[in-house]
Amino acid sequence: METTGRYEEFDASERPKPVSAPKARKHRGPVARFAINVGQILLAVLVALIITALIRVFIFQVFRVPSGSMEQTLETRDRIVSIRMADWQRGDIVVFEDTNGWLGEPQITQNPVLRGLEKVKLLPDSEKNYLVKRVIGTAGDKVKCCDVEGRLTVNGQPLDEESYLYQTESGVPVAPSETRFEVTVPQGHIFVMGDHRDRSGDSRLHMCSTVEGQPFGSAGFIPESAVVGPVKAIVLPLNRIQGFERPATFDAVPAAQEAPQDPVLGPGTCR
Repeated sequence: METTGRYEEFDASERPKPVSAPKARKHRGPVARFAINVGQILLAVLVALIITALIRVFIFQVFRVPSGSMEQTLETRDRIVSIRMADWQRGDIVVFEDTNGWLGEPQITQNPVLRGLEKVKLLPDSEKNYLVKRVIGTAGDKVKCCDVEGRLTVNGQPLDEESYLYQTESGVPVAPSETRFEVTVPQGHIFVMGDHRDRSGDSRLHMCSTVEGQPFGSAGFIPESAVVGPVKAIVLPLNRIQGFERPATFDAVPAAQEAPQDPVLGPGTCR
């Protein structure tokens, strides 16, 4: 009897694979676990710092009110929020860099921790001074003090400032200005005043100062490029939290004329 052998092809991939024993789980020691936890915390802190710095640079910045020049709207040591790259106009409260040197040389902090926070944009740069005032006039505006009723005027329109001017203990607002003046705001600049007019070293105080290399009167006007942004709220202390809107009295101010290149100071302004 003849027997024929049959050989079937065998796919090597079908061979049963040996089952390896489960690897023993490595247990990290306390030092390794501590290092991992610290690393995760540091990473979270780093991410938070980066986000905070980006917010400060591109969105908003918190400032501390340094003086009483804006009382009673802003009190000394209030923490205020200034919105960067937001639109602002006459009547708004703004924070601006002191490029004209109204405050003299800045007091640079010597604390290395604070300097480090400044470098990463978590604190305002102490190498620069900042002020907060109200915008009374923008480029081309004619600002005058005062009309026959003692009111400040902008482009001939009298302002009703009772809602924000400092009030005495008897509840009477201070005078809009004891200094008489008439100015036209030059191109690219603003005219600012504090709400506590008797305690504010603002555009009125500096508009008659002479600055080497600049037209007469330039020291009293703030470059638009120096403005950080409008102040939208007080955030601290908690009992002072409030937001701000532009006073309605500025809505009636007529459009400005074409702005001159240099400041124009009217008769009797600098006597």
